[in-house]
Amino acid sequence: MMAAKELSEEIGVLPACEAMGVSRATFYRERQGKGQAGPRPKPKRALSVEERQAVLEVCHSEEFVDRAPRAIQATLMDRGVYLCSSRTMYRLLDETQEVRERRNQARHPVYVKPELCAMAPNQVWSWDITDLKGPVRGSRFKLYVTIDLFSRLVAGWTVQEREDEDLAKEFHRQTFIQHGIQPGDLTLHSDRGAAMVSRTVATLLTDLGVTKSHSRPHVSDDNPYSESQFKTLKYSPGFPERFGSIEDARSFCRRYFHWYNHQHRHSGIGMMTPASVHEGRAEEIYAARQVVLDRAFQLHPERFSKGRPKPPKLPEPAWINPPKKEIAA
Repeated sequence: MMAAKELSEEIGVLPACEAMGVSRATFYRERQGKGQAGPRPKPKRALSVEERQAVLEVCHSEEFVDRAPRAIQATLMDRGVYLCSSRTMYRLLDETQEVRERRNQARHPVYVKPELCAMAPNQVWSWDITDLKGPVRGSRFKLYVTIDLFSRLVAGWTVQEREDEDLAKEFHRQTFIQHGIQPGDLTLHSDRGAAMVSRTVATLLTDLGVTKSHSRPHVSDDNPYSESQFKTLKYSPGFPERFGSIEDARSFCRRYFHWYNHQHRHSGIGMMTPASVHEGRAEEIYAARQVVLDRAFQLHPERFSKGRPKPPKLPEPAWINPPKKEIAA
């Protein structure tokens, strides 16, 4: 730029700018220098200090404190009053950092993601309620089911006419007695259905020393064990389209859950039955299976291309939302 200025004194501004590759606008701007910007003049349409304060007082009044500026302006106009445009109201509120949801709405709490781990039976249970179709369209029976996370054993179930917190309380009380649950031993997890979050059930759990845990709203992955168990139930070959009566539903569930606990080989627990794992016989069964495989390997080693075979793995700790592993940098 200095070279362009010196050259312009000899050959003129235009040739100097073209020779040095500088635009004339830049040349003149640099020659004039950067002056200090003066204060911005106040627009003639701007509100006075008193008028601005009057607008804010109206927005802060008990009548309008939870209403949007457009609604405030419309209400005032219906009363024959005009203070300013709704855009000006927004601007004044923005200057005081009040531009947000002004309506009086419920503020939902931040729900913590549950992280539960069961390393043995009767440490974490999950329970839920599902519908069983009744004899006519629109009729429903309610199936309450509690499942042990580690062993996958159905610890308790009942079929009732309705979902009810008192029925849920009695269902849990009997199930705890049946399994000898002691204070401090168990965490009971569920979603946020009406019976699950009821004060009646919460009081029972507190009295018995059982820790309660709930899924986050609208997050089905927070209760996967109950959801998976219901899918196994409803996709079983003998599950009917409808039940003729509540006695019919109870009879079916009695047979089904006995089969599920004592005969069903569950993929999540090394293809063992839930009852065998719950009773602590997993290692015994694993060792017996290994003996069978070793015998087969000794007779026909050529049939096992990968060497000595092993049974399905022993049951491992069961998680709801395991913590994510941090990747080392």
